[in-house]
Amino acid sequence: MICNLILFSPTGGTEKAARLLCSAIASEINTIDLTDTRLEKTELKNTGSEAAVIAVPSYAGRVPTLAAERLKKIHTDKMPCILLCVYGNRAYEDTLVEAADLAAECGFEVIAAVSAVAEHSIIHKYASGRPDKTDAENLKAIGERILKKLSGDHTGAFNIPGNRPYRKANNAVLVPKASDGCTSCGLCAEICPAGAISETDMKANAEKCIECMRCVTKCPHNARRINGALVSVAALAIKKECSVRKECELYL
Repeated sequence: MICNLILFSPTGGTEKAARLLCSAIASEINTIDLTDTRLEKTELKNTGSEAAVIAVPSYAGRVPTLAAERLKKIHTDKMPCILLCVYGNRAYEDTLVEAADLAAECGFEVIAAVSAVAEHSIIHKYASGRPDKTDAENLKAIGERILKKLSGDHTGAFNIPGNRPYRKANNAVLVPKASDGCTSCGLCAEICPAGAISETDMKANAEKCIECMRCVTKCPHNARRINGALVSVAALAIKKECSVRKECELYL
């Protein structure tokens, strides 16, 4: 089985969970990177020996807008598809159902949906170190169940959690800024999925920024910051929801 991994993972947490899942489903993984600003229209042929995994993080209970826009560049004819939503242990609300609608629009046949937890990309104390060993074991077991369905009759409807209309998307408020340690190396501008960072002064455009934190995570000088006071407020607001460990879930 060949797995076409259609991936949006700015800081790596979603990718870790996705590769754990894909490795239990397929012997070969082809990756389509939705963070790539140069992504072109792609047609995936349904050969009968391939499946797709669409893996996205949950941003405030939604599919990231940029991921949704780029996913629409990919088309196929009834290729079996598994949805993977990765979140920071708070909640994923309408992410899976929105992903299912997007996948159907692109021509995929959704046969399973999975939620998994990864370290929160902004508030790192929540779900720290995840996906961990337990997550890896759970995702392997989930992948084996999905592979069994792929090998047989995988038609038929099943329930995916979420609401239509989807919850309202949030505007960016935690926009990273360059600190005094910035050397203007330009890496942040080069790797920003949204093309939101100026190559001349390293400033982020608040209207384009999607708060993905890739620039903060990847900066070799640890020189990009977000407002600490706002992070503290956000951490307190979701403390109760994040206090209990959530596990992987499968909808089949």
